[in-house]
Amino acid sequence: MNDKAGKSGIITGGSWCADHNRLVERWPEEESLVKIISDEFRGGGSACNLAIDIKRLDPNLPVSTIGLLGDDADGHALRKQAETEGLDCSLLATHAGQQTSFTDAYTSQDTTRRTHLFYAGTSDHLTPDHFDFTHVDAKILHLGLPGLHNLLDGEWNGDENGWVTVLRKAQSKGLKTNLELCSLPPEMLKELVTPCLQQLNYLIINEYEIAAVAGNPVGHDGDTDIETCISNARHVISNSPLELVIVHFPGGAVAITRQGEVEHHASVNVPPDQIAGTNGAGDAFAAGALYGLHEGWPLHQTLQLAHASAAASIRHIGTTDAVVGWAECLELASQHGWRDLQN
Repeated sequence: MNDKAGKSGIITGGSWCADHNRLVERWPEEESLVKIISDEFRGGGSACNLAIDIKRLDPNLPVSTIGLLGDDADGHALRKQAETEGLDCSLLATHAGQQTSFTDAYTSQDTTRRTHLFYAGTSDHLTPDHFDFTHVDAKILHLGLPGLHNLLDGEWNGDENGWVTVLRKAQSKGLKTNLELCSLPPEMLKELVTPCLQQLNYLIINEYEIAAVAGNPVGHDGDTDIETCISNARHVISNSPLELVIVHFPGGAVAITRQGEVEHHASVNVPPDQIAGTNGAGDAFAAGALYGLHEGWPLHQTLQLAHASAAASIRHIGTTDAVVGWAECLELASQHGWRDLQN
């Protein structure tokens, strides 16, 4: 779907890293041993995952990406994967002197929860200068991840951080902007994200992250309080020009618009025996949401697809392997049905 300016498609920017996905029996205590059940290499990071997810949802939609790879085996494998998926990689640069970012991502078979060990590598050398939107015809920029890129996290040419610089550059070229986060310490998230809010159109994050940005941090464990999510989202949107905030959590999601509309939607009731792991589920959720926004879908339908994309994703321990076309995702959700959304 094209807008009035003829823009179409989504461009992702930021984290490209090699994911070494390992399924283990359980997460071990220190100085203990557990068996690795499977070991796979996949592309990872917010820019990589969402770009591939969007292309899987709609192969006909133009999808491009901006990032920095090393001239090493992981970097070559990531570029090959991106090209195989049909992404426009003309702005995916190579830094010959640095090792490609990588993550050892462990999924516990016992709990399906995941643990990440991250090596920054080329991520620490990505700067706003790598982001050139001069010839970009995309409608939406999806950018991430603050806190994992040394130069972007610091001041840049008078801006509080380089993320602000990138977002401002994108908006000046007519792109809508979205920022993805990872669940870093609350004080770090608030410090990095608060300056970015003035340059954002959308914010699609989880309940832990919205609480941190709102200045009301919560823990990772425990049931989600939906009213608290709504309150935190309202606080963030009232102190920024944001058009939309979507907060997702295991049982569902809430969306708050600038006009005050509140939309709730439960997540898909995926049978436990069909859940391989949740690594990449947040990226898949955001991909479904951004696709719906790109296509101008009603908010309720957009949340449905976001949940359906996440439900498709968790069928595999890889971040993008199980994502399929948007119609097939919605059919999968219809087959499983929806959870009861309770506070």
